[in-house]
Amino acid sequence: MARGRRGPAGRSGLISKLGNEVELLQRHIRMLQIIQDHQPIGIIRLAEMAEQPQHKIRYSLRILEQENLIKPSPEGAVATERAKPFLRDLRRVVAEFSSTFNRLKKDL
Repeated sequence: MARGRRGPAGRSGLISKLGNEVELLQRHIRMLQIIQDHQPIGIIRLAEMAEQPQHKIRYSLRILEQENLIKPSPEGAVATERAKPFLRDLRRVVAEFSSTFNRLKKDL
C-alpha cells in the first residue's frame, strides 16, 4: 500500500494543506483589516504593519482585488463596499467551522 505524502513535521498532506489554507486566509484577512483601518495604504507601509515580506503582500492584494474586496488607487489600496459584509459573513462561517471542529474533536 502506498503511503500518503507527508508535510512539515511529518504531518499528512491533508493536515498540512488545511493548515496552509488557514494561514493564507489569516494573512489575507489581516491585510484587509489593515487596509480598512489605514486606507489608502501602499505596499511598503502595509508590509511594515503586517510584518510580512512585500511579495506576500502583493499576492494577498491580488487575491483581495480579485474578490472585489479592495481596489487600487493612486495613493494605495482601499477597501470596497463589499469588505464589511464579507468580514461579517466570514465571522459567521468561522463560528460554524468552530462548531464543526469541536464535533470532530469529540469524535477523535
